[in-house]
Amino acid sequence: MNSKTLRVLEYDKIKRMLVEKAESQLGKQVAEKLMPSTEIKEVEYIQKETHEAVNIIIRRGRPPLGGIHDVLSEVKRAEIGSSLMPGNLLRIADTLRAARRLRSFIKQDKQDKDSKYEILQDVILSLNSYKDIEESIFNAIISEEEISDNASTTLKNIRRQIHSKNSAIRNKLNSIINSSTNRKYLQDALITIREDRFVVPVKQEYKPNFPGLVHDQSSSGATLFIEPMAIVELNNDLKELKLKEKAEIERILAELTEMVAVEGHGIRENQKQLSHLDFVFAKAKLSLEMNGTKPLLNDSGYIKIKAGRHPLLKEKEVVPTNIHIGEDFTTLMITGPNTGGKTVTLKTVGLFTLMAQAGLQVPAEYGTQMAVFDNLFADIGDEQSIEQSLSTFSSHMTNIVEILKNVDENSLVLFDELGAGTDPTEGAALAMAILNYLHGKKIRTIATTHYSELKIYALTTEGIENASVEFDVETLSPTYKLLIGVPGKSNAFEISMRLGLQDFIINDAKELLSKENVEFEDVLASIEKDRRISEENREESERLKEEVNKLKANLDKEKEKIDAMKQRLIREAKSEARKIVKEAKAEAEYIVDEIKNISSEIEKDRRKKLQEAKDKLKTKLDDIEGDLVENVLSKKSKKPPKNVKEGETVKLINLNQVGTVINPPDSDGNLVVQVGIMKVNAHISTVEKAKDNSQSATSAKTKTMIRAKSKSIKNEIDLRGKNLEEAILDVDKFLDDVYIAGLGQVYIIHGKGTGVLREGIKQLLKTHRHVKSYRLGKHGEGGTGVTVVEIK
Repeated sequence: MNSKTLRVLEYDKIKRMLVEKAESQLGKQVAEKLMPSTEIKEVEYIQKETHEAVNIIIRRGRPPLGGIHDVLSEVKRAEIGSSLMPGNLLRIADTLRAARRLRSFIKQDKQDKDSKYEILQDVILSLNSYKDIEESIFNAIISEEEISDNASTTLKNIRRQIHSKNSAIRNKLNSIINSSTNRKYLQDALITIREDRFVVPVKQEYKPNFPGLVHDQSSSGATLFIEPMAIVELNNDLKELKLKEKAEIERILAELTEMVAVEGHGIRENQKQLSHLDFVFAKAKLSLEMNGTKPLLNDSGYIKIKAGRHPLLKEKEVVPTNIHIGEDFTTLMITGPNTGGKTVTLKTVGLFTLMAQAGLQVPAEYGTQMAVFDNLFADIGDEQSIEQSLSTFSSHMTNIVEILKNVDENSLVLFDELGAGTDPTEGAALAMAILNYLHGKKIRTIATTHYSELKIYALTTEGIENASVEFDVETLSPTYKLLIGVPGKSNAFEISMRLGLQDFIINDAKELLSKENVEFEDVLASIEKDRRISEENREESERLKEEVNKLKANLDKEKEKIDAMKQRLIREAKSEARKIVKEAKAEAEYIVDEIKNISSEIEKDRRKKLQEAKDKLKTKLDDIEGDLVENVLSKKSKKPPKNVKEGETVKLINLNQVGTVINPPDSDGNLVVQVGIMKVNAHISTVEKAKDNSQSATSAKTKTMIRAKSKSIKNEIDLRGKNLEEAILDVDKFLDDVYIAGLGQVYIIHGKGTGVLREGIKQLLKTHRHVKSYRLGKHGEGGTGVTVVEIK
């Protein structure tokens, strides 16, 4: 496209508006390079791309495009083996997250799952997802300056040691500075750091009295910053730990960099697609802002703009205009007074053409058609703007000469005030000659003019059509409506009359005009009058037709409403019936559940009271176990008995208890003796045959001890707050106690927590000699925080 044309049509302002809509710098760079295409297939593709983006935003909201960065330099450095800094890695992770979130965005909307976005969906789904790299970076790096403790177990341990070492140094220094002996040596009782080592401020004169290493001194020299000898070794350790920390951080960064390098190609492809997607959605946002639509495209030079608005003017301030050219005529001649909107019309057509061929939607109604041209030329003057014209004849002609050299059949040419700036007769003749040349080559041309000769030329030449911008003589203001097929009247006499110019002057001016000019102006006035009447009749006819259509539409809607209401009432009745049945069923189920719960509560309460009664009837035997195991094997019989048989009464020497032999001695001399309710493993050397009276005495003593134990024993033990080793010891003793006390069921309270305590207790119960069975607590017993144990 001609660069001068782009400038005079203010295409760069449209690009700046587009750049502002892009989220990332990458998207902005693509927008800044946007140029119109001359290939209709490409234009159709990029228009469809924009249309899909608009639909996505309307139906799903704005896509998540934040966090897109230019990471090509970082990826290249990673691939050549250079470690990336935390900030570089965070930029990469942000970009990877943007790609992943965009993929999720295009997949997740269930309400819009039937919509097809052939172009953008394929592009978005082609994005590579590297969630492992993304999470590894975010897990390891907190900010551009800080690495997380969670980056590695080694780093966490090193930092824990550094913290511990710092505390040790500070504690040591606090004891030094708070010492009454050292206080007089110190300038201030504070701790500071010099050269990464902890020091204290010592008065210069007391340096010999304070052993340590001098690291710095104050500007006056009165204070020395000394590292006490007592912490030199600690400071050395701290320095070594910090070196380890630095080395571990470098290792972590190198590892993350390697992950990036491995996927370098995919990350580069992601960036390319993300920058393009950001640009495409920027086009969609611009379209929504200016209330744009997707134009229909053709390569036959046909333009039909419906209610078009100049995109650089505020929507509320611009009057929409209808323009068409290229079907019945190839040249459009626009006439009318200054400030009537002729230049705005030219710029609207030109800018719409550029925007459409650049893939941007245009601010017009649906059904707008735009042609794809190979070239677009505009002669609007170097200083021409929408508000004023400062162009000269020479600048016009220089530009026109260049246009005529480069124009071809598939071009659009825009002339503003063609032939102006010179003698009207010569200017009009020159303008007709230029238009004849372009018309002969069937080049689409739109020109504005004040010359009456050009109006007559358009009326008498086939393929050239007159148009005018409407002007209200009563209010002396333009309406900005473009009237195609009607030449514009100059209105000079009418305007002058309305402004108060004397009648005799106006009449004199009319006498000076040629008869043909006066007749032509009268014809234009008559045409304008007939057009207004025809326009009013047409509007009235359309209004009546619209009313009839509205009445018919209302009747159709009422019928649809009645049918819909009928169907809705049937559905509501069915729904209400289902609801009543559902509620009745739910109520019945609720009542059944309540009955079950009440029954369960009664049964639970009954079991609890029975257990409490049983517990009250039993006594604790805590001390008996200690008595039974105390000094086991510490005493031996002087002469072990021989031929000890099952059922024989023996005395356990170290327990001073009498019991009955259950299992006679094996080959190693080990036997089992029943002492009261307890079974005791003993060696033959620790027993002797008992006398008759000793058995009864021992039995009585055992019963007394069992009753004592049963009085103090409880049916539950609370292990919460204890570690596993403590808990296992306590449970083992508890099970022995309850076994001695004769309890049938006990509760071990271990809490829910992490489950470590519960699993450890479970392993113990599997092999314990006193356990018959065990299970987790039910509702009302503590749930998974309690284990219920049945004792043998």
